[in-house]
Amino acid sequence: MPKFLTRCALACLLAHPLMAAAETVGSVDTAFKLIGRNHQVVVEAFDDPKVKGVACYVSRARTGGLKGTFGLAEDTADASVACRQVGEIAFTGPLKEQEEVFSQSASILFKKVRIVRMVDPRRNTLVYLVYSDKLIDGSPQNNVTAVPVPAAVPIPLR
Repeated sequence: MPKFLTRCALACLLAHPLMAAAETVGSVDTAFKLIGRNHQVVVEAFDDPKVKGVACYVSRARTGGLKGTFGLAEDTADASVACRQVGEIAFTGPLKEQEEVFSQSASILFKKVRIVRMVDPRRNTLVYLVYSDKLIDGSPQNNVTAVPVPAAVPIPLR
């Protein structure tokens, strides 16, 4: 079993650089906490790592208080995504039909907010799905957005 966990950890570390890193655009406080930071909704942006000209904006709840301040709180599964064409669309290479492009921890252990890019070749569109998962009990809460790719730019698939 320890070999399995070591391999899983190594696989996660190797896969991480292929995912996008988000930058904070802004945040709003949703509940005052006397000690520690307030509960917030945070908006972050990232560029799709394999599709130039597409940026995604993710809003998600961030728990405050002492636990949130020290990174020990579990954030709720509430998240929303909006991806838009922000420049000329170009592909760095062929895309998988479905691929995780963003992942960020939502708790100290095993809960993540994930964004998966799906390709709809019939409509020449990129579809982005945000959801939260947890090792034992994930959440069905999700949100989806789509970016139509101009007809003159076919989406290369693997």
